[in-house]
Amino acid sequence: MNLVEALRKHRLLAIVRGNEPGAALRTVRTLVEEGIEAVEVSLTTTDALAVIKQARAELGPDALIGAGTVRTVADAERAVDAGASYLVTPALVDGLGSSEVSDVPVLMGALTPSEIEAALARGADGIKLFPGSLGGPDYLRALRDPFPEVPFVPVGGVDASAARAYLDLGAVAVGVGSPLVGDAGNGGDLGRLRARAAEFRKVIAGETA
Repeated sequence: MNLVEALRKHRLLAIVRGNEPGAALRTVRTLVEEGIEAVEVSLTTTDALAVIKQARAELGPDALIGAGTVRTVADAERAVDAGASYLVTPALVDGLGSSEVSDVPVLMGALTPSEIEAALARGADGIKLFPGSLGGPDYLRALRDPFPEVPFVPVGGVDASAARAYLDLGAVAVGVGSPLVGDAGNGGDLGRLRARAAEFRKVIAGETA
């Protein structure tokens, strides 16, 4: 799978976290039903691997279901075994390019120019710019000059208006957790999740900011 091209197509990576595995799975299912196809299940979710495994079984081999908060090679291997088709890290992680998960795309967390270079040297397919809220869209604008070809996915504090700003400044996609998912992963209202998903779809399509 070419992760960057998939993200460039969909423009939005939903991040699911929660303390109720059943609710987290329903959240993944609902997001996909609402047209948000790229979904990351954070490994901080209760029974995250079981959620990933069941989501893969329900949604099929081509679904864009990944694992987030991957901090070690062991995390990565367990996530891939469960069915994750890509990995997202919060920071620099050594060893992913030389393990049995070497063929699985990685979006690696980085913030500073030095960290971005280090992530690329580790074989990252793209950069999770995290936490995006620290510098906001203006920080991405500054990074685009020295790193014009690097695929950036800002994550952290990305609401609807920030999402549009990041995309307009050249981000291949944005990663969105609580502003989109809310409390759905903890058993919250799926109707409200559907409404937020509709709002973000319009933002991604450029219909509103």
